[in-house]
Amino acid sequence: MTDQPQVPAEQPNEPPAQSLEAARVAAYLEAHPDFFVDHEELLPALRIPHRRGDTVSLVERQMKILRERNIEMRHRLSQLMDVARDNDRLFEKTRRLILALMDAASLDDLVMAVEDSLRQDFQVPFVSLILFGDNAMPVGRWVSHAEAQQAIGGLLSEGKSISGSLREHELDFLFGEEQRKQIGSTAVVAISHQGVHGVLAVASRDPQHYKSSVGTLFLSYIAEVMGRVVPRFTPALRSVR
Repeated sequence: MTDQPQVPAEQPNEPPAQSLEAARVAAYLEAHPDFFVDHEELLPALRIPHRRGDTVSLVERQMKILRERNIEMRHRLSQLMDVARDNDRLFEKTRRLILALMDAASLDDLVMAVEDSLRQDFQVPFVSLILFGDNAMPVGRWVSHAEAQQAIGGLLSEGKSISGSLREHELDFLFGEEQRKQIGSTAVVAISHQGVHGVLAVASRDPQHYKSSVGTLFLSYIAEVMGRVVPRFTPALRSVR
């Protein structure tokens, strides 16, 4: 008596036809273990649930981890690309302003280049450029060293750039009382080079825009260039130490 082929038992909740078809598929895959090597395009469509306590394919688990890491890396790469684009735009704006300062033919050109660039190119709503000197020039805003020291001496004491919130009297001196009421945060940098002294300040309505941790590298760079260009138009400035 010949042996009859064994057919796997039907699943209780599965129709006979589907059970038989599944058995044939399982038998075929068992007989051809390399099937998915030649049909890799089918792998993404497979559903292999991962539950605690069940035996899970190590390859499937590794694929899951790699997918998660891939998503995280793509997010990081996207953030880095955004930062790089922002830096490129900032560099280009700064480059144009520096060239305008170098090409300035007068103190009036220099002051206008700074204020126009910060307001229009950098989209800064509040800009203040003040130069210090006992002999005020007819262009721009000039105050004596004594007046500046009394009003914002604390901001100038260390010669470093400062960002964050300022006191009311400091904002009044830099921007005026009317604008002070609209300002939420400020960045300030001193101008100081071989007898040239002053201050360059920018402000935003947003209290979080210029945080104390925000870098002011570009603003310091502009101030350094101004300290070297201003003497071309103000040779009579006296150094006050």
